[in-house]
Amino acid sequence: MVRKKQTGKPENWRERTLKLLKARALDKAELSKALGIPEDQSGKYKDFLRQLEVDGEIARVRKDRFIIPAAADLFTGTMQFHASGAAHVVNELPGGQDLYISGENTFTAMHGDRVVARIEQPAKSDEGWRRRAGKPDSGRREGRVIRILTRASETLVGTLQKSKAFFYVVADDPRFVHNLYVPEPKPPLMAHVGDKVVAKLEAWASRHVNPEGSIIEVLGPADQPGVDMLSIIRKHHLPERFTEEVLREASAVSPKIDASEISGREDHRGRFVITIDPDDAKDFDDAIEVVETAQGWQLSVHIADVSHYVRPQSALDREAQVRGNSVYLADRVIPMLPEALSNGICSLRPHEDRLVFSVFATIGKNGKVQSAKFGRSVIRSAARLTYKEALAALSKPPGKDQLSKSLHVAWNLASLLRKKRFETGSLDLDFPEVKVWLDDKGIPVRMERLENDISHQLIEEFMLLANELVAKELKNARQPAVYRIHEKPDADRLADFRETAMTFGAKCGDLTNRAELQKLIASVRGKPWEHAVKIALLKSLKRARYATDPVGHFGLHKSDYTHFTSPIRRYADLIVHRALERHLGLTQKGPDSAALATLAEHISTTERVAADAEKESVRLKKLEFFKNQLTEGAGQKFRARILDVRNYGLVIELPDCLLTGLIHVSALDGDFYVHDQARGALIGKRTRRTFRMGTEIEVTVDRVDMFKQQVDFRPV
Repeated sequence: MVRKKQTGKPENWRERTLKLLKARALDKAELSKALGIPEDQSGKYKDFLRQLEVDGEIARVRKDRFIIPAAADLFTGTMQFHASGAAHVVNELPGGQDLYISGENTFTAMHGDRVVARIEQPAKSDEGWRRRAGKPDSGRREGRVIRILTRASETLVGTLQKSKAFFYVVADDPRFVHNLYVPEPKPPLMAHVGDKVVAKLEAWASRHVNPEGSIIEVLGPADQPGVDMLSIIRKHHLPERFTEEVLREASAVSPKIDASEISGREDHRGRFVITIDPDDAKDFDDAIEVVETAQGWQLSVHIADVSHYVRPQSALDREAQVRGNSVYLADRVIPMLPEALSNGICSLRPHEDRLVFSVFATIGKNGKVQSAKFGRSVIRSAARLTYKEALAALSKPPGKDQLSKSLHVAWNLASLLRKKRFETGSLDLDFPEVKVWLDDKGIPVRMERLENDISHQLIEEFMLLANELVAKELKNARQPAVYRIHEKPDADRLADFRETAMTFGAKCGDLTNRAELQKLIASVRGKPWEHAVKIALLKSLKRARYATDPVGHFGLHKSDYTHFTSPIRRYADLIVHRALERHLGLTQKGPDSAALATLAEHISTTERVAADAEKESVRLKKLEFFKNQLTEGAGQKFRARILDVRNYGLVIELPDCLLTGLIHVSALDGDFYVHDQARGALIGKRTRRTFRMGTEIEVTVDRVDMFKQQVDFRPV
């Protein structure tokens, strides 16, 4: 009797394939034979191997043989380019070290691509770096990209230009340094030099040869109003509208709450609940109430119960999942949910009944949480405050009215929580922001610096606490969910940052020690270069992301953290609401644990895309504002601080605009200036006028380069 071959089922292909490849490199035919894959499953197994490769579990080497990456010093991950042209391949393993890629070793990879890189020994040029870091064995790992697994995008957005013989597209993204050659535009896609276009990238074999492609969409003249934002939308593949099915589902949701929906909920409509949000906010997804007691405080954090309206697998849910989050561009919001929900029934408007998911915490006078509970409630917000209104009330002694008293009680608790948070190791990485105000044509007319003042801090502390309490509850209950994680930074990145901080005169100890990192942040507080140092620190830290494993949050120094407080604009919070519902027995089925890891990766990606698009839109509007200064001859004066002194000029920051620029030495009129490196200054030979780091001066706009996204200034 002949024994039948053991073919194995697709569900155990992974385990058996990896086991075989641990022993030696094999090609597809050898793997298929060893596993007994039947002929009719050959195509399916080929796709399976491709997916394992994309996921980074196996890697392809010469002659199409597969191997476990670590066995061949290979590294799989996502490319993250820097302005210098160098990059890192981001490690996807918690706590794993990223791989540095120099500009000449990036192959044809672009920002966001999934790649395979070969790990190489640190360059000899790194020996000095290792000595400075005081860690002879901690040299950063370097590598060379050898294969592109998947492109983050097959298209790019840029401006059409023409040489004597060729048409080409100059990419908007400064990280893409090559010109893309395209055929001469012809109808129906007729584009002219200076137009913004979308081009499709063709196969690109070598970074030493310019890539080729074809125009697939013409957006319009680069200086035409609205084209700049449309370019960002196309570049980041952001959705412009909802499908009819999604809008139909949203319009079917009643704008009023039925009595049956309130049944079984705690009724807090008689409580003094308030919201505090930005001036121009339309969606209010969090409300608070703080009551002082003899033992401390009772804190209630109420979050819009979006999961009540957005059911799993509905059209609304599927669309929200694909979008991952709302995107806040300079001139518009691209919401995760249609307006009927985001600005309507889910928004905690004042004096209207709203369904919420609540966190109730009893907090002692020492700031420690004594108990916490969670549940569904109904509220009626008593007041909608802007941050400016809240700040005005908090800047005065408590009044006799309930609103003033409530705000001061809330701040007493929030300030204690904030103090304790920093005492226990949280990093103070708060930043001011700049809002660019536009006219009805989308033209920037002014900029406003928004400080992270006590009105913002009040809400921030309560949201942080609610997120932490929910994370702790879900983790202890072993309820599958997604967590907000922030892994420890790589030692080499911190060492590089240490070098940067020292150029500003900061005294730095071993920054792998949290206390030393906190000490450094405190030492630059209020200094002219505080913002620059904090930005450099942020760049040296890993990016926070979503994951199913609660490994903690480095920046906040919390072992348990998730996102629960913004389900109108973040799909992660919606997942967490559903997980908490399942834990509390409010529903029979929670999030699908098998799909959570993939979902966490997806929403981490959509969040990064949104953040990049938002920053880019604000930066473009800032550049447009300064360009208009030149074209209109406005000659407005701006306050500036000298961040660095170079032999070619002064690197400055405009603190009211949060923008860095350059004063070229040629713009320093009336004298010949010499660079005194020892004193860190430019000194006039005749007048002895001196420009030093940290000095505050007044400047006007001299030149704006929209392609390079740079602004040059000259002293007044």
